[in-house]
Amino acid sequence: MILTFTLAGIVLIGVLGFVGRRKPVADLAEWTVGGRRFGALTMWFLQAGEVFTTFTFLGMAGLAFSGGVAAMYALPYVPIAYVVLFFLAKRLWTMGKDRGYLTQGDFLEDRYSSRTLGTLSAVLGVIFVLPYLQLQITGLGLIVRLVTGDNASGTLSMVTGSVLIVAFVLWAGLRGVAATSYFKDGVMLVALVVLIIAVPTHFAGGIPAVFHKIEQLHPEKLIVHSGANDHVWFITSMLVSAIGVGLMTLPHSWPALMSARDPKVLRRNYAWMPVYELCLLLPMVIGFAAILVVPKGSDPNGVLLTLSKDALPGWVTGVVVVAATATAMVPAAGILIGISSLVARNIVRVRSGRKQFWINHGTVVVASTLALVLGIFRPDLLANLLLLTYSGSVQLAPANLLGFLRRVPVGKGPVLAGLVAGELVVIWLTFVDTHLVGTVNVGLVGLGANVVVLALAALVQRQASPQEAA
Repeated sequence: MILTFTLAGIVLIGVLGFVGRRKPVADLAEWTVGGRRFGALTMWFLQAGEVFTTFTFLGMAGLAFSGGVAAMYALPYVPIAYVVLFFLAKRLWTMGKDRGYLTQGDFLEDRYSSRTLGTLSAVLGVIFVLPYLQLQITGLGLIVRLVTGDNASGTLSMVTGSVLIVAFVLWAGLRGVAATSYFKDGVMLVALVVLIIAVPTHFAGGIPAVFHKIEQLHPEKLIVHSGANDHVWFITSMLVSAIGVGLMTLPHSWPALMSARDPKVLRRNYAWMPVYELCLLLPMVIGFAAILVVPKGSDPNGVLLTLSKDALPGWVTGVVVVAATATAMVPAAGILIGISSLVARNIVRVRSGRKQFWINHGTVVVASTLALVLGIFRPDLLANLLLLTYSGSVQLAPANLLGFLRRVPVGKGPVLAGLVAGELVVIWLTFVDTHLVGTVNVGLVGLGANVVVLALAALVQRQASPQEAA
């Protein structure tokens, strides 16, 4: 029954993606940013739902299960980032419309008059989000395997979901993502409300009882304590995430922002979206309930679905699984648009609009196929690279921030030097000397090196060319 529900949900998401297209897509701008005509409601679901992916839906419960209140680091960074974006959105949207930006690479190339910077930022963007795409696809298989115990069913779900994602993304572009976002957020909220009522009641007698029992049996879970998820990790991870989201360093966040009808739509959404992000608390509460009943050492990502199977009828668990698959498929579609637009606009450079369009579509097929193949045969191959998704992408924050100013105060040289230095520090601390900075988020260390090198290079450049600087 659960597998039937899951496959039906996957097909429904694909169908919704197809009907999102209202007319033939004329060019890459229409495909990537929906012709810059999205209103408040569509923008709400596109942007507010960006935070809710498979690994948020399942991972927040898992992090609460394994790390206790350390999972709460995810709550403050989104509102902080949206406060920043409330003030930046009008400036960025206006520049994008006037200058024709579709990607982060377009923005950086134009602001610094540097094709090198545009191309490098695009290459880095693809590298950083490709593991994120693979994990969304892998998540489809993980979800079904957890509830059915059948590896073949998991593979079938991955293949079916990937084919439908590619099909509706190629057909409808960002409009397809927007259409599926309505369904995704709706079914996700229904599932979370059911879970937040049923699971604590079934296992502990209610939400207050969950925390009373944890206080008695596992009091260490209610404080941020020493270890991998200590205070330093909590604060630095929150800062890196807030900077990354607030300064638009993730490439797949650009098409959504650029698709707005006007900046008023963006500012209205950013004023209210922090309230919506409180929904992150709901899977965390499920994770706390799991502390009481799931054996220590169990797979954290599976605790939400494990408790769902035990507390709910089979068909209701099927609805929860459909919600989980939606949180994989819809973000995967958005990530594909971000990756393919970067490749077509900033990496493989052709003058013909038609050729650019075909390169874009070809990239969608190649990227999704690569993610699917790795998800099936080598699900752990890119796992370590996921560590670079946020810590690596946040190194673009100084370049973005300076580019937002009316007059860019530094040249391309210092920005490139800082970016390269920051990325090298992050790679070294992630893969070579992993214990050098303890529990400090390596992205923040890299960002510090980035800013120092950028400032020194700008000073040297100014002293070398005093007349130009003046």
